[in-house]
Amino acid sequence: MLFEDILGQEHIKNHLTQSVYNGRIPHAQLFVGNEGCGTLPMAIAYAQSILCANKSDDSKDDCVAKFKNISHPDLHFAFPVTTSDKAKSHPVSSHYLEEWRQLVKEQPYGNLFDWYNLLGVDNKQGQIGVDEAQDIVKSLSLKAYEGGYKVMIIWMAEKMNTACANKLLKLIEEPPSKTVFILITEDEEQIINTIKSRCQILQFPPLAENVIVDALIKNYGVDVSLATKIAHQSNGNYNKACDLVYQDSEDLQFEEWFIFWIRSAFKAKGNKEAIHDLISWSDTISKTGRETQKQFLNYCLDFFRQALLLNYKAQELIYLEPKTETFKLEKFAPFVHGNNILEISDELQDAIYHIERNGNSKIILTDLSIKLTRLLHKNPD
Repeated sequence: MLFEDILGQEHIKNHLTQSVYNGRIPHAQLFVGNEGCGTLPMAIAYAQSILCANKSDDSKDDCVAKFKNISHPDLHFAFPVTTSDKAKSHPVSSHYLEEWRQLVKEQPYGNLFDWYNLLGVDNKQGQIGVDEAQDIVKSLSLKAYEGGYKVMIIWMAEKMNTACANKLLKLIEEPPSKTVFILITEDEEQIINTIKSRCQILQFPPLAENVIVDALIKNYGVDVSLATKIAHQSNGNYNKACDLVYQDSEDLQFEEWFIFWIRSAFKAKGNKEAIHDLISWSDTISKTGRETQKQFLNYCLDFFRQALLLNYKAQELIYLEPKTETFKLEKFAPFVHGNNILEISDELQDAIYHIERNGNSKIILTDLSIKLTRLLHKNPD
């Protein structure tokens, strides 16, 4: 994967290229960026520039070929995993390298939800555990296969549990000679400070709309008007833009759930029958995987924020376009205002927190629904 294959982020490409050219490669870096901005492909392109630099033409071609197959012996990966038929206990990344290569080749801008779907474990929550840390220590203690650098890419580093993070602290602070760590995260706040303090942090902005438009036209052959519309709806997220091209976005199902939930919450004030609808809704969502539940609640957060922006006339920041013809964002927006948005946001984030920690999702979602009924009817003044 070459820098030229990566969408946008020109200033970051220039920075990383110069660091390799000048031989000033930090031993630990933290790439921070939202889904679909290109942190993973950028990390792989950076690793390729490090491992394939200063080689003769023949050996350089061989090195590039290994990167195309994601099989360079001095390129190592760690990513969230969980038990499955393939690894019934003590799962580590090496058990899932075949699936990982498939994700990188087919969906380099993919998210954690895509990864769990590929593994068929979206009903479980993955992590990077202490077994993984032991594997990392072991693999990086060996000499580089080709005698140069070794690169360890840790994708979704916020999924490292405390035992793993503590075990890697010393290694990240003082790695073996010519060993480079690249940690990738969508949520910098979940990385423990002792890890962050040992890394040089690079912030990735969302992709510009014109970059996504050009990529959609080139890769999918869509016309300019459709590409422009999709790019605006994707909000700088190329992974979401690709899903929208195929009408394969989980957002379509999420929108249906969200609208039913909102309508039931409005009806529930003084209507006992509508309470049964909310309980039924909670039961439906609780039967999905926990990652799906968390993804959906994050979608709800985004929907409420968009409604708030529309309520306060910030039309230029609106990118959400509901597909349901009978639901208009303009009519919903007045019910989301400064007097309830903070409480709604807090309740949603609390629900995500409790679901992530294996709380009973049906109880959590029912409680959230009842609170939402009260908050939506709150006076804006």
